[in-house]
Amino acid sequence: MRQIVVYPGEDGYWVSECPSLPGCISQGKTREEAVANMKEAIRGYIAALEEDHLAVPPDRFEALLVAV
Repeated sequence: MRQIVVYPGEDGYWVSECPSLPGCISQGKTREEAVANMKEAIRGYIAALEEDHLAVPPDRFEALLVAV
């Protein structure tokens, strides 16, 4: 399980990021597509780490909403 952040990008696409996996970013034409693409990106990211015998970082990201 990984937490992701999804937000509208400047180019009309939706951007998705996984904060616990630095540089793991994807996008999609819709929010749903961005989420699906991020799932694939996370699987590929973790597979690459495991192939290189590197540790997979734990998911330590905690999301909070703050009223400003």
